[in-house]
Amino acid sequence: MVDNAPLWTPTPSRIASSPLTAFMQQASQRAASGFSSYAELHRWSVEDRAAFWDLVWDFCGVIGEKGERRLADGDRMPGASFFPDASLNYAENLLRRKGPEDAIVFKGEDKVLRRLSWDELHALVSRLQQLFISVGVKKGDRVAAMMPNMPEAVAGMLAAASIGAVWSSCSPDFGEQGVLDRFGQIEPVVFMAPDGYWYNGKQNDVSAKVQAVLAKLPTVRLGIVVSYLGTARQAVSAMQKAVALDDALADFEAKDVTFERTEFNHPLYILYSSGTTGIPKCIVHGAGGTLLQHMKEHQLHGGVKDGDRLFYFTTCGWMMWNWLASGLATGATLLLYDGSPFHPDGNVLFDYADAEKMTYFGTSAKFIDTLRKSGLRPIDSHDLSTVRTISSTGSPLSPEDFAFVYDGIKRDVHLASISGGTDIVSCFVLGVPTEPVWSGEIQGAGLGMAVDVWDDQGRPLRGGKGELVCTKAFPSMPVSFWNDPEGAKYRAAYFERFDNVWCHGDFAEWTQHGGLIIHGRSDATLNPGGVRIGTAEIYNQVEHMAEVAEALCIGQDFDGDVRVVLFVRLAPGAVLDDDLQKRIRLKIRTGCSPRHVPAKIVAVADIPRTKSGKITELAVRDIVHGREVKNKEALANPEALELFRDLEELQA
Repeated sequence: MVDNAPLWTPTPSRIASSPLTAFMQQASQRAASGFSSYAELHRWSVEDRAAFWDLVWDFCGVIGEKGERRLADGDRMPGASFFPDASLNYAENLLRRKGPEDAIVFKGEDKVLRRLSWDELHALVSRLQQLFISVGVKKGDRVAAMMPNMPEAVAGMLAAASIGAVWSSCSPDFGEQGVLDRFGQIEPVVFMAPDGYWYNGKQNDVSAKVQAVLAKLPTVRLGIVVSYLGTARQAVSAMQKAVALDDALADFEAKDVTFERTEFNHPLYILYSSGTTGIPKCIVHGAGGTLLQHMKEHQLHGGVKDGDRLFYFTTCGWMMWNWLASGLATGATLLLYDGSPFHPDGNVLFDYADAEKMTYFGTSAKFIDTLRKSGLRPIDSHDLSTVRTISSTGSPLSPEDFAFVYDGIKRDVHLASISGGTDIVSCFVLGVPTEPVWSGEIQGAGLGMAVDVWDDQGRPLRGGKGELVCTKAFPSMPVSFWNDPEGAKYRAAYFERFDNVWCHGDFAEWTQHGGLIIHGRSDATLNPGGVRIGTAEIYNQVEHMAEVAEALCIGQDFDGDVRVVLFVRLAPGAVLDDDLQKRIRLKIRTGCSPRHVPAKIVAVADIPRTKSGKITELAVRDIVHGREVKNKEALANPEALELFRDLEELQA
């Protein structure tokens, strides 16, 4: 059934004041062709990428030397080169503002609230930069951090980037082996970590883990322990090569930060694949592509302006942290939160939004779904008048949760469901603030992103489900994979399916409104009887049943075919009896199709997920099939995998 009306339509005044509208007017002048719709603007942005990205550079006010050329070898993927003659520094662009206004606000559950002005942020970055240089950090060196989402993480990244060093981070809840699986590959010279962190009201001391990690990273010249619990000096007393941050900075007075300008594709970040099927791949992202893509997404797709107050619930182990940090380049204040979004209850982030006059509220689909099921209605308890945009990512947002945002959180708000990934440190598809929001749909492909949906034969699909692809190169493609000198791993990850075309591994379809629906990962797609089914379609049906807290679905190889197996974690007091199984199957049959109906439904006590909150369908599928799951350290709750091993229910 197709909805006849959008959930939200921007007002004429909102459209007029949107940065996207101003950009469209400038694009019309440059292209000598009036653009009357987003679709027309998008078409130009992929047909003339050199002109489009040139305008993004100018419109967003990138600091640096643009050089002569805009795009070389544009028909090669990989191999295209954007702004090959340019030089810039990422940190210089993020530290463009000065003054007493807030640059960063940090809330650590109900334990800590801190503010750094732009001047204070400059001072901290300057002192960290001097510290790094004093131990020999130079262009191309790696600085690694196992940090909470706190100001020192942002400042450490900026100090590293100012020198031309490469930043790589994860969150402090990673296990020792998970940290080493990542940072052990990239041989950092500096390692930053906290003395501990707070989560769900509990204090977590990580000093023993920091000591163990430092002992196994022989390239580290300096370990820096940041005080969060107030025990940093005590913690470093048992460590070699480590010093408390306050003591390390004591010898350095703040002065002007210096910036080493580098080539456009100089490495800025190393991010990691989820790692549930093997040791994580180290994905290297360039300074220029990351900056341009993020500024485009913040300003044109997110409507972020100078002086806005930008929030995304994230950890330092998720690409959304890198995305959030780039908000400084637009002059936005970063609102950081570290800890549980439900401590002491589900109101904490909305309390934060009201207190800090948040303008952009970013979170996960899982948070919105959990909030809906909790019965909380922020629309009845909070003002939220400053919030213009609510953004959701991490997994597909169900139609029920789209409706809940407008019914239960705020009626006049731009709901931007976005999707991309660590692979591109940005988005393929995301919000369009000048267009209506339709239930269950991502509004459109990102500007400059030649996104399409293809069938197995590489033919475009205007209706139906297929592979999400990008048919032309874009600036935020990885520069390389670490320790992949011939590029074999890089090509295998994205270009083996279709030659010279990025295949992202998402299962998607176009809508009649020109938007997209993401149905989950295509490599976790179910294939019973040869019919491809996205797992998110099933989740959208069962997860708003009161008896089901959450679900995970896999395809099990059985009797020469693939059968659908649905695992459910039940709500308190619920029992998976014959009646509930019957109702689950009926709901899936009527809401999806008979092909979607699971052959088996199994109740489990817990569902494994990555540290960024994504359920791990592939890891569960491996356990069910008796295959080894490598790098369990990537999971937040690896012990949950044992709940799926050798299940009697799946033997027949």
